[in-house]
Amino acid sequence: MVSVIINASHIMKNILPKNHIQISKIFLWIPMFQEQVKKTQYPSPKQRLRIASEQLGNNTIENSLAVINDLEQIAHNHPQYHWIIIDILSNFVRKNAPYIPQEKVTSNLSTKVRVDIQAALTVIARRDVNKDPENEQLDLSFTDMRGANLNRANLQQTNLYQANLAGANLREANLAGAILSAANLEGANLYLANLEGAILSAANLERVNFSGANLHRASLYLARLDGAILNDAILDGANLRETKFSN
Repeated sequence: MVSVIINASHIMKNILPKNHIQISKIFLWIPMFQEQVKKTQYPSPKQRLRIASEQLGNNTIENSLAVINDLEQIAHNHPQYHWIIIDILSNFVRKNAPYIPQEKVTSNLSTKVRVDIQAALTVIARRDVNKDPENEQLDLSFTDMRGANLNRANLQQTNLYQANLAGANLREANLAGAILSAANLEGANLYLANLEGAILSAANLERVNFSGANLHRASLYLARLDGAILNDAILDGANLRETKFSN
């Protein structure tokens, strides 16, 4: 398009060699037109955000992966859209990976989340939390994230109420202050995870690897810890009232 404009300017020079006033007006107009072309070819971040939010989840998984990647780039380059994008991605996860009641779950713990769901979770987990606004909470409650890879994820203060994280990799994840009430973490890896002050009331923690995990002042009221590994775990100040351990 730009080359067409340049060629057109040369043609106009030849056609109107003596009319300098008209030529100068034309050359003043060309940069303005080039800018309009640029805007059309390269949408603004706001336009990209609108298009991405409309396309996410409405096409193929490959398309969703491309959209998720674009959203992460926008969040990185334009901090003013950071939380909007995180909210879009968390809504996408809740909508496309809804909680399944335990009695209806027939697959084993090796189940893996859908590729685009994992991609969205990866972006959420590695976001710059310093850009999160105050008084806002990441909401991944009532979701099915069995087998998700959340290694070193920053999920501090996240609402994970009744989330299914069975078999998930949460190694070295930051879950300080997270709400995990009634969540299913059976067989999950929480090695060296930070769960300080987390609420795990009535959670299924069977066979969870808590080796070296920080559970300082965490609430495990009514939680099930049958077969859990607690080697070197920090449990000082934790609420273990009516917690169920295996013999």
